[in-house]
Parts: sequence; structure tokens; C-alpha cells
Amino acid sequence: MNTELVVLDMAGTTVADDGLVVRAFTAAIGAVGVSEEDDRYESMLKYVVDTMGQSKITVFRALLEDETLAQQANAAFEGAYGDLVRGGACTPIEGAEDVIRGLRENGVKVAFTTGFAPTTQLAILDALGWQDLADLALAPGDGVRGRPFPDLVLAAALRLEVTDVRRIAVVGDTASDVLCGLRAGASVVAGVLTGAGRREDLLEATHLLDSVRDLPTVLEGENR
Repeated sequence: MNTELVVLDMAGTTVADDGLVVRAFTAAIGAVGVSEEDDRYESMLKYVVDTMGQSKITVFRALLEDETLAQQANAAFEGAYGDLVRGGACTPIEGAEDVIRGLRENGVKVAFTTGFAPTTQLAILDALGWQDLADLALAPGDGVRGRPFPDLVLAAALRLEVTDVRRIAVVGDTASDVLCGLRAGASVVAGVLTGAGRREDLLEATHLLDSVRDLPTVLEGENR
């Protein structure tokens, strides 16, 4: 069965994270009164790491249990991450751009998905010059729930007119990415080891890859 769509996570999968999420989180949680010296900080940071890949507003809601504070922290996170990206701290995973271009040249559609807000996603695409690299870029919001719900993958399939969810491949670096792909019915759900996820976090994936660079080989095997 030929692959029609590849859904790619961004930070940790196609874009190097290099601790940017943790740095932005520290700024965000500080904006609502939780400093690095606060007794709550370490447990909050652990939760952020454990929920990598999920919608950031959902994470802040769980941490702060107050909608106003969650929205304030989320806005501060977006601002801090955007500043880091615009300051040059955002770099692509080696070979990712070549893989994406190769997929599209072979008639496979590509969608970027993320747990970040749309403004943060756009800042990353702008910083890398990737505005037109993929067919579609999607973020949680406007009736599309974040991971681990299947919405991002299914929304991409609808918008890009995929004929069968079994013709979708999903690639990400976290357990939430993997679960999202499995729930959406994708035949290929690949976990990559270039981001936040540890090998043991990605055991439910149908394929475990060192990098997104290995994806074409997987797809060639699946499409024989």
C-alpha cells in the first residue's frame, strides 16, 4: 500500500530542540510566580518533560489548575520560545529537509504538526525558511485537539484528501506522537531518537529510527 501522507513532528524530530522547551518553560512558569528556587519547580519541570509533544496550553492547565494563570504562562512560553527561535537558536535536524523534499518529489504529501501554538510554529518555519517546505502545517486549536488525541493526523488527512488512513506515516520523538499516530490508524508510526523521547518511551511505535533520515528506507520497505 503506497504512502500518500507523512505527518512529521517538529521539535525533536525535524527541528533540533537543544533544551529550548525547558528554557522557555522556565521563563513561562516564572511569569506566574514560580522561580527555579521554588519547591514546585522540579516537579513541574518533570511533568513538562514527561508530556513532551502535547499541547502546551493543556500542560499549563494541568500544572496550574487555573485558566487565567495557564493562559498567562502559555503566552509567556510562546513569547520566550519565539525569542529564542528568532535569536538563531533554532536549527534543523541533519538531513530532514532533504527527506521532506524527496518525499514530495515522489508524490508523497507532507504535513508538519506540533504541540506548540500556531504562532510558535510559524516562528520556527520562518526562522528556518520552511514556510513552503511542507504541504501543510498544523497546530492544536480551532477544534483540533493536541496529542495524544488523533486530531492533528486526521485533520491533515482531511485537508490533504488522503484516501485511506492506512496510507499515512506518522513520525515523532515522543510517546504522545506515537499514540497520536496509532489512534489515527496510520500504518507506519515511527519513533525517532533525536528528541525528548527515550527508547523505552517509544516501544509502541511500529518502527524505531535513529533519525528522520532513516524514514525513506522504512517507506520503501512498506510500499513494496
